[in-house]
Amino acid sequence: MNEEQRNHQAQIKQVDPMDKRSSQDKPLSEKTSADFAKYFETTYEPPNLNKARKRGRDKVNVHYDFGIPEDMENIGKGKKFLIRTYGCQMNEHDTEVMAGILTEMGYEPTSETNEADIILLNTCAIRENAENKVFGEIGHLKPLKLEKPDLILGVCGCMSQEESVVNRIMKKHQHVDLIFGTHNIHRLPHLVKEAMFGKEKIVEVWSKEGDVIENLPKARKGKIKAWVNIMYGCDKFCTYCIVPMTRGKERSRLPEDIIQEVRHLAAQGYQEITLLGQNVNAYGKDLEDMEYGLGDLMDDLHRIDIPRIRFTTSHPRDFDDRLIEVLAKGGNLLDHIHLPVQSGSSEILKKMNRKYTRESYLELVRKIREAMPNATLTTDIIVGFPNETEEQFEETMSLVEEVGFEAAYTFIYSPREGTPAARKKDDVPEEVKKQRLYRLNELVNKQSAESMKKYQDKVVKVLVEGESKKDPDILAGYTEKNKLVNFKGPTSSIGKIVEVKVTEAKTWSLNGIMVEKTVEVE
Repeated sequence: MNEEQRNHQAQIKQVDPMDKRSSQDKPLSEKTSADFAKYFETTYEPPNLNKARKRGRDKVNVHYDFGIPEDMENIGKGKKFLIRTYGCQMNEHDTEVMAGILTEMGYEPTSETNEADIILLNTCAIRENAENKVFGEIGHLKPLKLEKPDLILGVCGCMSQEESVVNRIMKKHQHVDLIFGTHNIHRLPHLVKEAMFGKEKIVEVWSKEGDVIENLPKARKGKIKAWVNIMYGCDKFCTYCIVPMTRGKERSRLPEDIIQEVRHLAAQGYQEITLLGQNVNAYGKDLEDMEYGLGDLMDDLHRIDIPRIRFTTSHPRDFDDRLIEVLAKGGNLLDHIHLPVQSGSSEILKKMNRKYTRESYLELVRKIREAMPNATLTTDIIVGFPNETEEQFEETMSLVEEVGFEAAYTFIYSPREGTPAARKKDDVPEEVKKQRLYRLNELVNKQSAESMKKYQDKVVKVLVEGESKKDPDILAGYTEKNKLVNFKGPTSSIGKIVEVKVTEAKTWSLNGIMVEKTVEVE
């Protein structure tokens, strides 16, 4: 235990010197972090936004020696696991890693709750609704845990990095066996071992981000599309966002490791990769002794024989001219760009700490359009940020029209405990926020429908992902512009890029007929 952690533990123990009762004597409703400190020991320190804001660029080491401990290699033989995933693509990819680790430990995946010997809830902390869903699921799993005492029930992911969440689980959900965060997924074999053979609840949440761990196994879904992490964490500190707390500071993978992974995916026949990062176009800023950014990485990946390369999610502040220059080369670098704006008001953007203005965002859009006239732009927008005026909301509406977004993820602002925005008093009634969201969605839907019309009777290239969820006789896939296409065709075309003639353009999808020619990828 280092000096800082010892001081922290001392502070915890002094929270309430008037309370002479031991932790065991207190009712659960009165317990705090101090009472649970024995579980945390050296591994847990409550997230601290002020400390996080002041954090420096600590050296990040890269490790290539991951392996399953010998005594855990076959521990899961004859047993099954289930991972429920909430939230973003990063969480989905983390689930692939955990599934890969458990598979190497001998476990088999299952989609049936009652069959599982391990159930992990990989959580999201971005919005309150996501947390409510997780706590609802934790409650639903209690009868199963009582029925199967040997079941290991774990909560991991972003929610686990929040002190209030850990305390709530410790107080009210005693049937949860295992809690771990986003920085120590590679320790899953050790955590499972402790949960199996230990007598106490296992809580291992690292406040410090840790290093970059390479060579982690991954159980990817299918052999068509793959996610590739190129960096972790975020240093932007938007006032509404908890991600810097849950994911930590920005840490970039080395270019050669990313390029090698993409080459392997290409050799395995994958047709599309998506580069992932909380702020993907900040890639490379923390790399020592080299000037190498996302544009440089994309330029190197451009030479690999894989049909499609995307990236998400980008921050307007870091979208530089070099990246635009490289994307304009086209080929396997797709020109569908997701560029979250969040608000069209410079005043609101300042309160959000986004570090760009309405004008600079529009200038970036102009540069992108100039280099890539046919680029498709989509975005994220928050409605009802604390004290947003009608005029400021109208600025968002006008920006959406001016840019011509073809799709947008829209949300009513959700306060997250521990962020600066959550401390702001808000004088905008909830009903007004809902009305603004409705008006914004009407505009987005209108623009999406209009953008789809240009595909009517055109032939588009579709990467076929499988059968439609609604109709097994219909195949579904996505165009280079990320448009969903449903069409009739042979199942032999799944995993291939085929040509489809659009017969009907809807608001969010296209219907079509497959053209006989198949675009084979050697």
